[in-house]
Amino acid sequence: MLNSYTKKALPQLCRSRGFTLVEVMVVVIIITLMGAIVAPTVFNQLRKAEEKRVEADLRAVESAIKLYRLDNFAYPSEAQGLEALVTEPSTARAWRGPYLESMPKDPWEMDYQYRNPSLHGRDFDIYSFGVDGVEGGEGDGADLGTWELN
Repeated sequence: MLNSYTKKALPQLCRSRGFTLVEVMVVVIIITLMGAIVAPTVFNQLRKAEEKRVEADLRAVESAIKLYRLDNFAYPSEAQGLEALVTEPSTARAWRGPYLESMPKDPWEMDYQYRNPSLHGRDFDIYSFGVDGVEGGEGDGADLGTWELN
């Protein structure tokens, strides 16, 4: 029971069912090119965000260490470490902490490091090993520390 319109439209419907391989390949190539252009920008922004987070953490820990010094008349020793800001060390004179609720971790889930005396002409150093998790390094693997803060 096909009418004349249906008979004429049927062959055309059968021909327009889907995409050719060339059309699919063109779409895949366009998506790949867009990804290649956008991905470096996204990863660069991610790196900048991680550096900003480290900077904020370093400032918070640095402020807590200065409060510790006001109460105890000295910075925590390297042996006491940053844990002296969270739990009272046995050698503290007048500990009024905790100076931090908990010790933050860097964006790569590593502990921040503490050095007293500083190797950079300051009273102390607080730093992260960076993305590579190893002391030293260059570029993306460089250490990020209080000596770089303004």
